[in-house]
Amino acid sequence: MEYTALLEKQIIGRLRIDNPWWTEGVISDFYSQMTPRLYMDIFYPLVTDMDLKRALILMGPRRVGKTVMLYHTIQKLLEDGVSAQNIIYVSVETPIYNKIPLEQLFTLAKQTLGKGQDDKSKYWVFFDEIQYLKDWEIHLKSLVDTYKNVKFVASGSAAAALKKQSDESGAGRFTDFSLPPLTFYEFIHLKGYDQLMIPQKMQWKGLELDYYGTIDIEKLNGLFVDYINFGGYPEVVFSERIQSDPGQFIRNDIIDKVLLRDLPSLYGIQDVQELNSLFTMIAYHSGSEFSYEAMSKESGVRKDVLKKYINYLEAAFLIKVIHRTDDTAKRYQRETSFKIYLTNPSLRCALFQPIRETDEEIGDMVETAVYAQWIPRTGVDISYASWRLNKKVQGEVDVVGIDIARQKPHWAVELKWSDRYPEHPGELESLLWYMPKNGLEEAIVTTRTITLRKEMDSVTLHFMPVACYTYTVAKNTLKSTRDKYGL
Repeated sequence: MEYTALLEKQIIGRLRIDNPWWTEGVISDFYSQMTPRLYMDIFYPLVTDMDLKRALILMGPRRVGKTVMLYHTIQKLLEDGVSAQNIIYVSVETPIYNKIPLEQLFTLAKQTLGKGQDDKSKYWVFFDEIQYLKDWEIHLKSLVDTYKNVKFVASGSAAAALKKQSDESGAGRFTDFSLPPLTFYEFIHLKGYDQLMIPQKMQWKGLELDYYGTIDIEKLNGLFVDYINFGGYPEVVFSERIQSDPGQFIRNDIIDKVLLRDLPSLYGIQDVQELNSLFTMIAYHSGSEFSYEAMSKESGVRKDVLKKYINYLEAAFLIKVIHRTDDTAKRYQRETSFKIYLTNPSLRCALFQPIRETDEEIGDMVETAVYAQWIPRTGVDISYASWRLNKKVQGEVDVVGIDIARQKPHWAVELKWSDRYPEHPGELESLLWYMPKNGLEEAIVTTRTITLRKEMDSVTLHFMPVACYTYTVAKNTLKSTRDKYGL
């Protein structure tokens, strides 16, 4: 590409603005004053591993803190002694960089720093929102192959397209890192309420399992409902102004940009209003069972188009489809029903209104919050079980962990926002049918406030507050991510 002297001057000026540490030695106060996400402790070692000649691709939905994590990474590099002149940040969505190859931007940055093209010192180069450059993966792969002394880190919100292109073009050149919406564990940490949680042990099949209880369940439940309403996005957690009108922030800045800009441009969607209506309907009924037949009748949209839309929404990390199994954990050969959960419960609040502990929808949103902690977990096959218990009653178990090798249920959880069942466990008819049929001797049933172990005729039920269960799952999900990268 040919560059005029004026354009080059403008690009260099923009690079200086985006890299204040070149002259000041630190990132801006706006980012430095934010509390790092706990995933930072996993991400940073991957950034500093110069022996692995791969670019690191940070993926995730909008507004979960990817850019902030990049800036916190830069600050940590500076604190660890890396020269400010060897760290380059480029926001690819900046209009002035439109269609400019990544290598040209890297060259101009080094030129701005007074570095020659034969400079062999180590660099860290960050490309934010990289999906705005067409064929970014080809550009990035070439950079990785050419510059052995440079660690390239890229981020993007169009997670599905990034993942697909990363897998296809970056085999052996890219390492993917997914940043989920804020987990309940991180929410409690960011709010400064870690002291509420106490590590405990649970006797499970003769073993001692770790989980977390609380010293104040009513306080924790209040925080849990806050998390459901406002907790998925770091910015919302600390802003009363945004919480007073979450729709303005989340609907306009997240949902609309994904539904009206990202997905149409990536997948060539023509009728964005139709897609928007479908997402709104799914958000309102998050945690419910859906079928393409019923959705098609209700919306007037053909089933094949509905399937594409749901694939798009799942690819954008807005929703997660959970598949149905029968009472022996087998998938139905013809899948007619499935559940859909928002990946972030606060999306519903933004579209409609905050929910209260006593609202009718609280049960579905509690389920959504629990699934939001499981969704980022790798190596775990979770589903729900649904079958005809008798002519009048449909049996269902909310969460089932499948042993992938044996294709059998490994564990089961019944999600309740009620303290009724420790006193009336016989009413858990579906679970009590499912457990012996699948050789499960123990299961978890969540409550609102009660912790109790109940031995029955042939099974043991562990009752625990759903907020404690959600916190425990979120903490273990973070640990599993750490284990995934060998840290």
